[in-house]
Amino acid sequence: MNKILLVILLLLLLCLAVIICLGIGPTGISYGFLASTSDSQADLIIYHVRLPRILGALLIGLGLSACGSILQAILRNPLAEPYTLGISGGAALGVTLGLVISSIKLALPISAFLGAIISLLIIYLIASRHHFSVHSLILAGVILSFICSSLVLLIFSISKPTEIHSVMFFLMGNLSSINYYLLKIISLPILIGVVILTLFSRDIDALSLGDEKAIHLGVSAKRVRQLLFIVTSLITGCCVSAAGMVGFVGLMIPHIMRSIVGPKQGFLIISSVLSGGVFLIVCDTFARTIIAPAELPVGVITGIIGGVFFIGILLRGIKVPL
Repeated sequence: MNKILLVILLLLLLCLAVIICLGIGPTGISYGFLASTSDSQADLIIYHVRLPRILGALLIGLGLSACGSILQAILRNPLAEPYTLGISGGAALGVTLGLVISSIKLALPISAFLGAIISLLIIYLIASRHHFSVHSLILAGVILSFICSSLVLLIFSISKPTEIHSVMFFLMGNLSSINYYLLKIISLPILIGVVILTLFSRDIDALSLGDEKAIHLGVSAKRVRQLLFIVTSLITGCCVSAAGMVGFVGLMIPHIMRSIVGPKQGFLIISSVLSGGVFLIVCDTFARTIIAPAELPVGVITGIIGGVFFIGILLRGIKVPL
């Protein structure tokens, strides 16, 4: 398929998903709301409840997908995703501490982002001692995730059931707390970060060939990997702080788009960004309507879809190119 045509089709699909999902919910609303401003109740539901949530799903979906595409290339690991580097573990620990310890009862996004930044600094210090090698980044991320997960379980074991429930619902991936104020905070770093990743697409292509070949092509492997690590970590921190752990988006979407557009990062990032936004918007709409008026964490929906997707790949013996 022509790559430019694919991008245009994904843009149209994204617009269509936004419009359709705005009209779907426990309260039935006619699509005439787009041309009418007379219905105050419809205006409240559409523009102050559903729209910010859909925009949040779009931002988080595109951010996680872009990071997944980059990390799979620079780490040369088809199972790499935004949560591989341990940033999400630090964010989860930050949320848990912020909710359970009354003396530092911060808002969820703030405590999650602080935890993500601390994790970023720890992994940065460890990886810098090993010249930001692929193995040091992966190993440091895995170890830090394990430590943070163990600390979260420790806190759970000594906490009240009500506190555990609120933390668990957030960590499973939840977009119900998204509002315009939170969108203003996370949109700029996510969008700027994605633009930076796109600008480095050629350097990323070189890194995916290995450090020695990248150096022969004039790319400083250490510096580029260092920069990309910081940018992807900040994007991931923003995503986790706003919506918790939304799994499989940054792992599955780049896999699918790589099989369609190929491994070169230019079009791969753009197509992953657009399809990731569409995917999370649809998943969140499904999560908030399937058992309405209650709702499921969106991370549950993405986890089920992602798990079934990769089981299907294994059973059919399909090899996804990297």
